[in-house]
Amino acid sequence: MKRLLLFAALITAACNTAKPPEKKAAAVEPPKPVEYFHVDSSTAGTISGRINYTGAKPERKAIDMDSDAACQQAHAGHPVYDESILTGKSGGLANAFVYIQSGLEGKKFEPAEGSVVLNQHGCMFQPRVFGIRAGQTMAVRNSDAVSHNVHPKPTNNYDWNQQQSPGAPDLEHRFPRADVMIPVKCNVHSWMRAFIGVVDHPYFAVTGPDGSFQLKNVPPGDYTLAVWQEKLGEQKQTVHLAPSGTAAVNFTYP
Repeated sequence: MKRLLLFAALITAACNTAKPPEKKAAAVEPPKPVEYFHVDSSTAGTISGRINYTGAKPERKAIDMDSDAACQQAHAGHPVYDESILTGKSGGLANAFVYIQSGLEGKKFEPAEGSVVLNQHGCMFQPRVFGIRAGQTMAVRNSDAVSHNVHPKPTNNYDWNQQQSPGAPDLEHRFPRADVMIPVKCNVHSWMRAFIGVVDHPYFAVTGPDGSFQLKNVPPGDYTLAVWQEKLGEQKQTVHLAPSGTAAVNFTYP
């Protein structure tokens, strides 16, 4: 009997033991909205200039497309020339990528809308050199009657490699981080080349046949302006842009 009473007492004591206080979940603060920098149009200015090439004009080198008859047929027997160095009559250097390399630190710009198209036409990438904002959509299009395999080779983003058949829908891809410059090749046609400048602001340009460029709506400040060319490398200059001012910056490749 004593044992039964002792057992009952132990059970009662166990049931009456206070439970440890429950831990309250830590309050999760909602993410803070992103504060974008908005340019004051009343004080913004323009940076413009020209990229000059003073060396001997390179000989035109025809691209050998003998490995794919369809690529040859796309050009109706006309030769296609390499454009790694493309100059105008006045010595302007085309396909040079110009961008603000430094001076915008701490400024976050609103994401870019729309997409940038990289077309595969005549077994060539078009355009050869272009810029895109970090996180913006790149639409890769195949306008040819043959398959391609687009293969960007970034250094600050993930490698991407995908086959694209004739008539297939555009391939969409984004590079989340700045990356200047990303070479692009086709794993099927070795002569196909393109170069992508990925930047996290809207101040970039690709020179046309006359070598000129223009960056508009730039906030006043001190900047490092850089130009990149696939064969001739990179050059830099510092530039001061006064409020509502204009600044001319020219580069010369010997």
